[in-house]
Amino acid sequence: MKSKPLPTVVIRVLELIKRYPGVIALFGFCSGLGSFILVDRQARLATPIAVLLLVSWLWLMVENAVTQLFSRRFKREIPPGLLRYLTQMIHQESLFFVLPFFFITTSWNSGQLVFTGLLGLAGLVSIIDPLYYHWLAPRRWLFLALHTLTLFAALLTSLPIILHLTTSQSFQLALGTAMLLSFPSLASSFPIRTWRRGLLLVVVTLGVGAAGWLLRTWVPPATLWMTEDAITQDLDNQTRTHGDGIDTLSVTQARNGVYAYTAINAPRGLDERIYHVWEMNGQDMDRIPLDIHGGRKEGYRAWTRKQNFPADPSGKWRVRVETEDGQLIGILKFSITADAPSNPGADQPGTEPKNQ
Repeated sequence: MKSKPLPTVVIRVLELIKRYPGVIALFGFCSGLGSFILVDRQARLATPIAVLLLVSWLWLMVENAVTQLFSRRFKREIPPGLLRYLTQMIHQESLFFVLPFFFITTSWNSGQLVFTGLLGLAGLVSIIDPLYYHWLAPRRWLFLALHTLTLFAALLTSLPIILHLTTSQSFQLALGTAMLLSFPSLASSFPIRTWRRGLLLVVVTLGVGAAGWLLRTWVPPATLWMTEDAITQDLDNQTRTHGDGIDTLSVTQARNGVYAYTAINAPRGLDERIYHVWEMNGQDMDRIPLDIHGGRKEGYRAWTRKQNFPADPSGKWRVRVETEDGQLIGILKFSITADAPSNPGADQPGTEPKNQ
């Protein structure tokens, strides 16, 4: 049966979209940035925005089935151009929703640079039509890779907000979901005609999941970031405020104890265990757990104190702030220097100064 023509208003909308394609990109960027501001301020609209984002991804999963049902029921064909622009808009909306989170949580001197860089590149491709339609879309495997990466990042950002899952739980669920949904897409692009090919697709899917798990430390914790940090020797337990920050201190000063103070921003309702990992000259010395609670605009204030230093603690020290799975939230750095001799002239060259 011949399909009925689309209403005039739909045709006009399609023509406007074709004439001004940049409007979609601008809408995706502005709405994504606005979503981040709302979430950052803990506004009540944060959860509906995240839910809407995941619903839009659900649409992409059932797109073919819905369009076929629509054609049989209403005797009309949905124009491929409309579906193409809708898919592009969802990609743009999702990427520009998550990018502000990842940009603020990325430790740029670590492997997290690679993951966030890929997200930024994907966002750039999604707003440049020649790249999106003439370079990306014809390469089905590359299009599916962008699709899976964007879904994975969207889940990492949305799950802690919607379900109050910890960063570790969100990562595991997001990785499993991305693997599960990528398999049907791979199967449609590379039809399973023999059992060997089916086995190969299973192996490839599991391999991608294993690689994602092994490289999890390269993925920033999207909804956790430090709003304040300090290395200090003074801390008020009553007001939960720290004293002056320190970059360098002597061995004797260090023996009096050193605090690593952090304020961690987390979504409202999220309870998360993080760790302060004290490191000396690249070697881990202590891994101390801390439980934080989300919802405070200035960040949840927590600290650890180190007093048990090695015999010679001089060197470069770092305190890595990590999630349970080792995802890096931030790094605090300081140095401990040897005590200056009280009477330098009494010491022989090549010997340690004597304590007076």
